[in-house]
Amino acid sequence: MDVALDGAIQIFRERGYHATSLGDLGSAMELTAGSIYKAFADKRAVFVAALDRYIHLRNAQLQSLIDREPTGRDKVRAVLHFYAESAHGVEGKRGCLVAGSATDLATFDSEVAGRVVAALQRIEAMLNRLISLGQTDGSITSAVDSKASACALLSVVQGFRVVGKTGRSRAHMMAAAEQAMRLLG
Repeated sequence: MDVALDGAIQIFRERGYHATSLGDLGSAMELTAGSIYKAFADKRAVFVAALDRYIHLRNAQLQSLIDREPTGRDKVRAVLHFYAESAHGVEGKRGCLVAGSATDLATFDSEVAGRVVAALQRIEAMLNRLISLGQTDGSITSAVDSKASACALLSVVQGFRVVGKTGRSRAHMMAAAEQAMRLLG
């Protein structure tokens, strides 16, 4: 089922929830409509399962990158680079399922809104922890407000995903990531 959900993730990222038809899902998931309905109650259930898988996969990828870095500052840079790398080329044009859900569905669907809010809160809390770690290890100045900076960096990385839909270059996105690092002194 994970392979099928990966197909659903791709089509929902490219088209959004409302523009994705059951036929689109069938093609992307390599399942018949009957098989989709046996596994999921409806299109919304496919979307929720795809969103949950997307969040899980992205969190695991991000954690793997963070774990490799020695200092809090390097870990924050890894987060920014992770999002910048996702925000250019074909990957950037596909967009982010979380950011897309925030604008496409969260206004009308409280369950999806809750998932989006929780995902964004996790990222912000992680950034806050990494900034605090950097302050403890001396790689980030103690003059930085970790909570306010985490909120600002969350806004930056989510902005990367929106701007990435417009076809920005890797160099452009990486330069933006490095500029964002200047918030930390």
